[in-house]
Amino acid sequence: MKKNLILTLCLAGGLMTVSAQTKNGGISQQMLQDIQKEQLSKPTNKALLNAISGLSIDDLAKNYQTAARPIDNNFSIETRKQSITNQRSSGRCWMFSGLNVLRSNYMQQHDSVSIEFSQAYLFFWDQLEKSNLMLQGVIDTGKKPIDDPLVQFFFHHPINDGGTFCGVADLAPKYGIVPSDVQPETFTSNSTSRARSLISSKLREFGLELRDMVAKKQSAAAINKAKTKMLSQIYRMLEMTLGSPVQKFTYSFKDKNGKPLGEPKEYTPLSFYQEVVGAPLKGSFIMVMNDPRREYFKTYEVEYDRHTYDGTNWKYLNLPMEEIEKLAIASLKDGRKMYSSYDVGKLLDRKRGYAALDNFDYGSIFDTTFGMNKAQRIYTFDSGSTHAMTLTAVDLDAQGNPVKWKVENSWGADSGQRGYLIMTADWFREYMFRLVVNKKYASETILKAFDTAPVMLTYDDPLFLPDE
Repeated sequence: MKKNLILTLCLAGGLMTVSAQTKNGGISQQMLQDIQKEQLSKPTNKALLNAISGLSIDDLAKNYQTAARPIDNNFSIETRKQSITNQRSSGRCWMFSGLNVLRSNYMQQHDSVSIEFSQAYLFFWDQLEKSNLMLQGVIDTGKKPIDDPLVQFFFHHPINDGGTFCGVADLAPKYGIVPSDVQPETFTSNSTSRARSLISSKLREFGLELRDMVAKKQSAAAINKAKTKMLSQIYRMLEMTLGSPVQKFTYSFKDKNGKPLGEPKEYTPLSFYQEVVGAPLKGSFIMVMNDPRREYFKTYEVEYDRHTYDGTNWKYLNLPMEEIEKLAIASLKDGRKMYSSYDVGKLLDRKRGYAALDNFDYGSIFDTTFGMNKAQRIYTFDSGSTHAMTLTAVDLDAQGNPVKWKVENSWGADSGQRGYLIMTADWFREYMFRLVVNKKYASETILKAFDTAPVMLTYDDPLFLPDE
């Protein structure tokens, strides 16, 4: 009797819960019956369920007519090939692409030379600078409540791997660069998650201490002294995981076969930067982006969206895709590769290294359509810039219009098209977002627009996510 009473009460409680949920938009019994009835009306559902539940969705959705066609590897305009890099389990694509552009520029002027720059070296300074950016940001906002959105931003994202070309432009002239064989990768530089998690925890702890000092109205000198000691601890953690950053080294440039060219010479990272890059990067390029949500030929910027506290927020000029394509083509015709970024996970046949809008037909499997345009995908966080790669080639038709593009990736030489990805022109227009191009390829109209005061955006904008 008691058991039956308990069961009755439980069932009644459950019904009461369901009833309460359905008052304000919950799933009612009638709604559930309508949903299930709709499924029963489709006789193919059971067969599809049996197939999909045991197989990869991508394998089922793959358009085998597209997959059966050979990929055309011929490009009417292509820059010099160079060794393929591998970021492994890290979010450093922005750095790999940026350094690949710098070494390409040097090798274009020195045809016999082959070189690769150390990502591990510059990553050390990137992580230290981002740590300082977080701690100083906490100090700057120390009088705001802990639940203030900007304060939450610093504690939520103390440090990360991601970034943009502006990070390379700030870091390389400040700390220099070194060849990859002078400071090679470590386990942690290739697999960053554990060290990043530990450093983030320490930064959050330090952030609370700094907020307490601000609350107690301690002097700026005392707070800065405390921050310096905190950064010393972060430096140690970075040194233990990424290695001590090189200060001096002896190096001889090598040819395409790895043979030394001339006598070895002693360098510092900064003197090496002066030899292989020379002038500062700032002021030599513009970053453009295609964001159809916003007005074109206007600049946009986000405060604190940078790698160094004393560096530059990344600012971009919003342009239609046809204008971005013109800039890219002009640079490639002159043999200059470019930093570029994409929503690379969308409709990419990763095994073939081929990005095309007809690679997969997800709609047929689920008896629906995926009909959002580019602006709608950005608004709803369905699409955005996620991965940076180096734009290396374009194939033009007889009228000079792009047919397909080619990028040098940082997933290793065994991925895709021997380390490259090929993308159709229509995929490029839908999923390409950022391009960094030398100013000399831009028209006066574009340069004038780029030099206007930017519209400041919030840090949580869907497109202001770091490339990884």
